[in-house]
Amino acid sequence: MTTLRLAIVGFGKIARDQHVPAIAATDGVELVAVASRHASLPGVPHFTSLQDLLSEGPPVDAVALCTPPQVRGGQAAMALADGKHVLLEKPPGASIGELDPLIELATRSGRTLFATWHSRFAPAVEPARQLLASRRVTAVRITWKEDVRVWHPGQSWIWEPGGMGVFDPGINALSILTRILPQPLFVTAAELSFPVNRDAPVAATLSLTDVTGLPITAEFDFRQTGPQSWDIELDTDAGAVLLSAGGARLGAGEGVLVDLAKAEYPGLYQRFVELTATGTSDVDLAPLRLVADAFMLGRHRIVEPFED
Repeated sequence: MTTLRLAIVGFGKIARDQHVPAIAATDGVELVAVASRHASLPGVPHFTSLQDLLSEGPPVDAVALCTPPQVRGGQAAMALADGKHVLLEKPPGASIGELDPLIELATRSGRTLFATWHSRFAPAVEPARQLLASRRVTAVRITWKEDVRVWHPGQSWIWEPGGMGVFDPGINALSILTRILPQPLFVTAAELSFPVNRDAPVAATLSLTDVTGLPITAEFDFRQTGPQSWDIELDTDAGAVLLSAGGARLGAGEGVLVDLAKAEYPGLYQRFVELTATGTSDVDLAPLRLVADAFMLGRHRIVEPFED
């Protein structure tokens, strides 16, 4: 089996905490370089930009783009044009439209473009999908609230246009929901709370449905302190189902079916290795489309300033 030589582009908290250990734990992939303006990894060749990496660095087969979403589109195009497979951290870009030419370029070049949704690799997500396949879901309630100061310390890009604000974590819930429910979803109403000093929302309330009229509500908030809330409650014709802890725990009725503190990113990288073996792409834009529709339909509410 040929080892996939991979470089990480953008070396912030997620790259250090999640990508590096996941790569080390995955057969068939090796970290051979890092490109970042501000950070490096001891013992790994370092470059200040993707352009420098591609022109001066060691041979690489693939890049994992962990930069802010506002710049990923241009970087992905550069890497694909250079013959590299591309893994996109979530969200895959700052807009839906910029991804269409990337998909076409990947197809034309026979390279893999993988738009990752790491929460879909949480241990209880697939068991939840299988459980719900035999049930009729009658209502869904999402509560996804966390402390931005803990999870995104000093990351100003998240408050800028294209950074998505509270939808950066909120899209994780939407990625799970679009995986475990059988019908496509769409937004019917939204309210987005913008701090007066920010260009992205700090909180959001969404109403969604599908073609059957399934009622879905979602509450996202970046101001949660104390215990963090990453829960999806589903009412079904065979009783309540709770997918909690960001997809790590599944409960049905009085029983707990899955409760595992299992990392998501090794599964994500295993999937990437499988895709690159055949040059196949995996770009599901359903979660990003829901966020875009929330911005399009949402009523904007100005709230008090928010400071990191």
